[in-house]
Amino acid sequence: MSEQPKVWTTEGAVQGRWRQGHAVFRGIPYAQPPVGALRFAEPAPPHRWEGTRQAVEFGPVVPLSLPIDVPPQGTDWLTLNVGTPDPGAAGLPVLVWIPVGGYLSAASSDPMFDPAALAGAGVVVVTINCRVGAEGFAFLDDAPPNRGFLDQIAALEWVQRNIAAFGGDPGRVTVGGLSAGAGSVAALLTMKSARGLFRRAIAHSVPGLHSTPALARQVTAAFADRLGAAAPTAEALRDIDPWHLAAELTSFNAGLHAHRESWGRLTETGTALCPVVDGEVLPETPWPALTGSRASGIELLVGHARDEFRYFSVVSGRYGTFTEEDARAALELHAPPPDGARAYRAAFPQAGPEELVETVYSDALFRMPSQKLAEANAAAGGTSYLFELRWVAPVRGGILGACHSLDAPLAFGTLDSPVGTQLIGEEPTAEALALSRELQEAWVRFVTTGDAGWPAHRPGGYLTRVLDTESKTVPYPEQASRRIWEGCSPAPFDLR
Repeated sequence: MSEQPKVWTTEGAVQGRWRQGHAVFRGIPYAQPPVGALRFAEPAPPHRWEGTRQAVEFGPVVPLSLPIDVPPQGTDWLTLNVGTPDPGAAGLPVLVWIPVGGYLSAASSDPMFDPAALAGAGVVVVTINCRVGAEGFAFLDDAPPNRGFLDQIAALEWVQRNIAAFGGDPGRVTVGGLSAGAGSVAALLTMKSARGLFRRAIAHSVPGLHSTPALARQVTAAFADRLGAAAPTAEALRDIDPWHLAAELTSFNAGLHAHRESWGRLTETGTALCPVVDGEVLPETPWPALTGSRASGIELLVGHARDEFRYFSVVSGRYGTFTEEDARAALELHAPPPDGARAYRAAFPQAGPEELVETVYSDALFRMPSQKLAEANAAAGGTSYLFELRWVAPVRGGILGACHSLDAPLAFGTLDSPVGTQLIGEEPTAEALALSRELQEAWVRFVTTGDAGWPAHRPGGYLTRVLDTESKTVPYPEQASRRIWEGCSPAPFDLR
């Protein structure tokens, strides 16, 4: 392994490096930089290059609309990374990971998604950057909608063209994501342009974040007005610095509550610019598309955490402060119509305001969209494997519970990453290491064979793998919530 690994792609040769027994190639462009005339446009095919391109550094991070201080980087945002056990191999299973959070961030360089452990288990891992925030999802009159999804499709097309050169099997590609990354996976299941680009899917904590065109148009217009743009168009926004645009969106998201009377449920998400059900790029939301046989089912591994909302309430400082007024507002905005509010109070008669708020938000934002995706995929002829993470994050005295995003470092085996140590601690316990091995083995088994290792989730039994200190397969643990949401798919956000 003294010579650095070199691979010939359809655009030119790339040279990576050996790392922990596997080869890594970073910052490979799968499309041209979306700047200048290409800003807010569909991704354009990458340029070819002469000679050998050094692929040892991650590509620049797309502008993030998060309240964190990330310095502006270059503009070659549409890149991907490949970690492979052996570039000279053939037919290895492939996982394409979409590291999107809140449709506001996409950082394939996040150490939480380090491919070392999975590559060590024989999987080729691809992590991608794509446009998010205003660059990816602002609904502009003169630009294609859902550009972030179009980027993901361009990356998957690159994988089909090139992954065999890295030892991967283009016929055995699994696409995966957590949170908005899982929402992206769910969308790809229903998009005609994504058909044939992957065989299986992994979706952790699927969100129900979609807007109608009417709401998206009004939200984008308000954002453009805030920027002083003449109109909500690509032409009007193109000259605004991308990082300034992202910073302004962060502030805009923080003030969404002021629009509750007109924008309703959207104002509780912190994500003003989310995917739009535009009828073309995204014809409809995944749940009715699958149950109505307008999309085909596949092999799907999907799941959620038990205490999805807890992370957000703790980080925001709201945990332990929710009042009866907060509970009424949560039920009014997020319980399924027509009588979901009454159904929640009847199903959880002993629940105080805190428990009601947490249950309703966890259900509406992640748990029910995930469980219903498992059902819908099965109805479309696919095989769904559902899990619920119940293992409690050990930090802060367990206050975080089994919270949102806890499963990512467990599955990637990156317990020592910044997020891993934040949720699991500096010194992982034997329990944490054992659970990490179990989830990782389920992933590897699934991307290799299509079987997660426990019975499929089907109507009637609703069998679910509960991941805990002692994991077990049982009927779906959140049956009370499932019954409340029965027959009611997560609907796109609309004007009130």
